[in-house]
Amino acid sequence: MRYLGLDLGTKTLGVAITDKTRTIARVLKVIHFKSEDYDAAIKEVIKIVEEYDIKKIALGLPKNMNNSYGFASERSLKFKEKLEKLIDIPIILIDERLSTIEAENILLSADISRKKRKKVIDGVAAEIILETLIKKEEK
Repeated sequence: MRYLGLDLGTKTLGVAITDKTRTIARVLKVIHFKSEDYDAAIKEVIKIVEEYDIKKIALGLPKNMNNSYGFASERSLKFKEKLEKLIDIPIILIDERLSTIEAENILLSADISRKKRKKVIDGVAAEIILETLIKKEEK
């Protein structure tokens, strides 16, 4: 039973996946789409859900530091709503404050060049979001 992690941006969607035992999360891919064309991103997610028999999705919810919702939060909530109409698996919102900063720090410590970091950072952020869900379920 695999889980999927998603980090939604305005032009990219970072995607991470667990192994079948949900022990290890890894970056699967970064989906690129036209600015705010979330329907195209959702089509790709549905293909992944079907191909890998995904049973749960962790979707990043980018709250403001004061715990309020802003534009980015609304984007994730609308994405979740659209996706729920098309698939019948739980989509869990995960507070992703600072996940991109954490991903950046991981890539910097691995001495990844700025150009390469830009290509993979959304996937690493999705991996962090997914790992957060796994840790919550372990408790």
